[in-house]
Amino acid sequence: MTQNIHVAVDAIVFGYNRDSGVSLLLIKRKYEPFKGEWAIPGGFVHDNEPLEDAVERELEEETGIKINYLEQLYTFGSPERDPRRRVVTVAYFGLVKSSQFEKLKASTDAEEAKWFNIKSLPKLAFDHKKIIKLAIERLRGKISYEPIGFELLDKKFPFSDLEILYATLLDRPIDRRNFKKKVMHLGILDELDEKAKSSGAGRPGNLFQFNKKTYKRLLKDGMHFEI
Repeated sequence: MTQNIHVAVDAIVFGYNRDSGVSLLLIKRKYEPFKGEWAIPGGFVHDNEPLEDAVERELEEETGIKINYLEQLYTFGSPERDPRRRVVTVAYFGLVKSSQFEKLKASTDAEEAKWFNIKSLPKLAFDHKKIIKLAIERLRGKISYEPIGFELLDKKFPFSDLEILYATLLDRPIDRRNFKKKVMHLGILDELDEKAKSSGAGRPGNLFQFNKKTYKRLLKDGMHFEI
């Protein structure tokens, strides 16, 4: 039986900023279907093109940004998800420091590219609301058992910045004392003999630095981290 199925990729890119919280990168579609509506960056895979290359290409073409690593999320293939034809899309997601990608450049199928706070997303094209919902659940589940997101902080940071990062990504308060105890027990942070800048309230605490060597070893050995 001859199939007429097209393969696409989508890139769900979350951004984090201490001041603005968690945001999502979206593009405004230039053409039908859903012309003028917001959507996840993505598009069709070229013949003989690896999926990972396709999602990186589409993201760069439609938003102007390049990300080294996107993790595969899920495959969405409902027959009615695209009004043009049968399209199966493989979705990828990633987490970046949004301040490093403020200069967005829309091109090809995108009229505009913009960051949106995940709590105030616009109306979305296709089944992208469903895709984003799953991506948010995966992100929050992942950081609950695997320390990620250290690349979103400065190279040297006060521990309070890590607490704010996790509380923001999880969208809920965390037990600060228990959280610090668990993180320090893992040995993935080095406490430095440097003080954080004083905020005017109380004595400034020491700065910390992420220990990538220990983190990679723990990942290899099997790490268990629950908040």
